[in-house]
Amino acid sequence: MTTDNTPEKPVDFIRQIIADDLKSGKHRTIVTRFPPEPNGFLHIGHAKSICLNFGIARENNATCHLRFDDTNPGKESTEYVEAIKADVHWLGFDWGEHLYYASDYFEQLYDFAIQLIGRGKAYVCHLNADEMREYRGTLTEPGKNSPYRDRTVEENLVLFEQMKNGELDEGTCALRAKIDMASPNILMRDPVIYRIMKTSHHRTGDTWCIYPMYDFCHCLSDMLEKITHSLCTLEFENNRPLYDWVLDTLETPCHPRQYEFARLNINYTVMSKRKLLQLVEKNHVLGWDDPRMLTISGLRRRGYTPASIRNFCAVIGMGKRDSWIDMGVLENAIRDDLNEHAPRVLGVLRPLKVVITNYPEDQEEELVAQNHPQKPEMGTRMVPFCREIYVEETDFMEDAPRKFFRLSVGREVRLRYAYLVTCQEVIKDENGKVVELRCTYDPETRGGSAPDGRKVKGTIHWVSARHGIPAEIRLYDRLFTAEHPDMDKEKDFTEFLNPDSLNTLHTSILEPTLAKATMEDRFQFERQGYFCLDSLDSTTEHPVFNRIVTLRDSWKKMTRKK
Repeated sequence: MTTDNTPEKPVDFIRQIIADDLKSGKHRTIVTRFPPEPNGFLHIGHAKSICLNFGIARENNATCHLRFDDTNPGKESTEYVEAIKADVHWLGFDWGEHLYYASDYFEQLYDFAIQLIGRGKAYVCHLNADEMREYRGTLTEPGKNSPYRDRTVEENLVLFEQMKNGELDEGTCALRAKIDMASPNILMRDPVIYRIMKTSHHRTGDTWCIYPMYDFCHCLSDMLEKITHSLCTLEFENNRPLYDWVLDTLETPCHPRQYEFARLNINYTVMSKRKLLQLVEKNHVLGWDDPRMLTISGLRRRGYTPASIRNFCAVIGMGKRDSWIDMGVLENAIRDDLNEHAPRVLGVLRPLKVVITNYPEDQEEELVAQNHPQKPEMGTRMVPFCREIYVEETDFMEDAPRKFFRLSVGREVRLRYAYLVTCQEVIKDENGKVVELRCTYDPETRGGSAPDGRKVKGTIHWVSARHGIPAEIRLYDRLFTAEHPDMDKEKDFTEFLNPDSLNTLHTSILEPTLAKATMEDRFQFERQGYFCLDSLDSTTEHPVFNRIVTLRDSWKKMTRKK
């Protein structure tokens, strides 16, 4: 059910429960499900649930269903359905024949609601939302019975039929479960299980104008699909009694069990789908797949690999208590993956021209460069060299301190894979900006080593001016400056947006082999970080590369300085 580079089976309390159930004979086989609501794009938190549910199925040679919880037509769309399916597939998982929708069960769910009414366990209530809230009580005070709670079964059946037929207006009434208005669990105080919504559904059109609530629909959908272990995050822990109440009251033929695990919380981001939607709608980002977003589509466009995300989910584990994961853990997951697999290339992000004055003007040559210094099996490539090259602006300093081991007047450095060069002269424009360096090279040092054994501490990267290809480079950083941007009650989370989360460079020069790069390729630009082509904006005529991640975690150093 998944593909390459998946870590070995992790051990956690959920997998232990499943192992015990199989060993005891409670279940002969396991059936899990991943049940997203198609009201937005999936984010890294959903990836944790995907890896858990599909991973457990894979480990036990079992089945995981993909089921869309599409019971809120005003916020859902086919676009989101297709995006979610693409994300699950991209992560390396497949549901096979087991693709379902809650809307598949609308007729059966309606019949179950009729059964509850017939058992005296549900009633149509005409309290409005504010009145229901008032009647519900508080955490320390019990609620009060609705004045409509004691309607007869016959009256409730007629009213519910009128709701279904569109004879009653939105907001005028709802079907509520009759449980216990004094329950210490507020969710058990006669929750709404059906409401009127005269909105067209993306699959059923205008067939229905009443829709089931999540807590009523979810447990029954699990039951109908014979789910054995209904795995959800801790915010649904208080919903479990209602999950069990519905199934017990209806005396369903099977009773799935709900188990909760800690949701994924990562600092320097927001994990609420509602807030992610706000970022998109208010144009704080350039869509759901903006590479600064921790949506799965954003991570994919940024250059993250499926294996890195699966490995990340395995590393953070499956806990019973909510906790915070440092963003660096996610960034290290992609570093570890790309450090192993990404070929090395040369790219100058902020170019400074260098003229090697003693190199013949009409001469050029090809030099051997390693594709991976620790993996000789990845081979080598040829990079062109000539009289004029580009180096990084930051690799030159006019008044350099003693421990600056890069270019400065009179100092010798090594050009990666090429020669030792010495800066002789600095050319400036009318504003005093350095625009060119004049250097000499030692022709006896091809490959970067000196025959006389002299030591040169500095090594810098470069690109041939004659052969390099121009490219746009997008340097992405964390979207927020605050560790917990949505936990400040006095400020809106958007006030913590990082103004430097995107820095675009328009004059970068890359080695010519990158002209053949594909969207699937990822590279380490030596000394710069890991990069890939932008899947949306890059073209052959105008290549655009995204920085996936830096070579090491520089963010902590930055925050310490602040």
